[in-house]
Amino acid sequence: MKKFVILGGGYGGLTIALNMLEKDLPEDTILELIDRSPFQGLKTEYYALASGTIAETHIRVAYPDDPRLLLTYGEVSSVDLNNKQILFADKEPISYDWLVIGLGCVDSYHGIIGAAEHSSSIQTLAQTRATYQRINNIAPYGQVSIIGGGLSGVEMAAELRESRSDLNIRLIDRGPSLLSAFPSNLQQYVREWMTEHHIELRTQVSLVRLDGGDLYNQDEIIRTDATIWTAGIQPNPIVEALNVPKDRQGRIVLNEYHQIAEYPEVYVVGDCASLPFSPSAQAAQAQGKQIVEAMQAIWKGDTPRLGKIKLRGTLGSLGKKSGFGIMGKRTLMTGKIARMLKSGVLWKSKRHFG
Repeated sequence: MKKFVILGGGYGGLTIALNMLEKDLPEDTILELIDRSPFQGLKTEYYALASGTIAETHIRVAYPDDPRLLLTYGEVSSVDLNNKQILFADKEPISYDWLVIGLGCVDSYHGIIGAAEHSSSIQTLAQTRATYQRINNIAPYGQVSIIGGGLSGVEMAAELRESRSDLNIRLIDRGPSLLSAFPSNLQQYVREWMTEHHIELRTQVSLVRLDGGDLYNQDEIIRTDATIWTAGIQPNPIVEALNVPKDRQGRIVLNEYHQIAEYPEVYVVGDCASLPFSPSAQAAQAQGKQIVEAMQAIWKGDTPRLGKIKLRGTLGSLGKKSGFGIMGKRTLMTGKIARMLKSGVLWKSKRHFG
């Protein structure tokens, strides 16, 4: 029997598993999904779990219950591309004939001293649980500082305000404005919302060191009771260790079929893949569907014909009652409608509708 192994059950990996099961798998091929968790966590909603506005069960998605899918749980230590093996710290290696690497990302601390040791994360479920506990233990009128004024930082600050009206919340970014990748009028809407809800905005802050509750903006010391890091990501260390071509962000360079050119039996999906747009759940799902198309063509002896990935837009929340978004390239949305659309996307994700 041959094995098609999916390494990582995130947005890309789960999309591939679901789409594979909808197709005709070759009779001599086993489909195997490897993850450290027995369910997918909807990472785009981790900010709400960390803030305490939802229970963890609200963002768990069950893996498919199908006799054609083998589920394996464990902590992967490395991938041996030459010998086609996935290695674990506490169990025997697993061999593959085809592999999808969808291991996601970790925080990027940009070389800032003490950032890893003195900040909390929302990158994994385990880290998010710990962040929730850290926030929950802060006494009334305590100070929380969120580092990074991108989508994750903005959503985290807004949701935390809804959860803890007693806390002082500060959003820090090194750039001149929040949400620098978004249009200026949308940035202004979010700034006004933050001001109205008493969230302190600090831009053009150049952190050089974190030491306990002290954040060093060059010579200025910014005091805080808790620091939450949302200031950038980088590929998983397992991907970092692979000796294959990568882009400046450390993501793996792929051919037109999402394969590693030197190892065409290996696909890469999601945050570890070098793509012409920023990493997102939407991009990983779109890419996952194309990987299935490519494999189906290969199994039939055909040359894959993949179209250009087109993203629909970006949605963000400001608590449970407001939000913002861009649909297509130009259409901007703010307020309740944008928030309702994001809730709809979450509803679909939990039910395997994309």
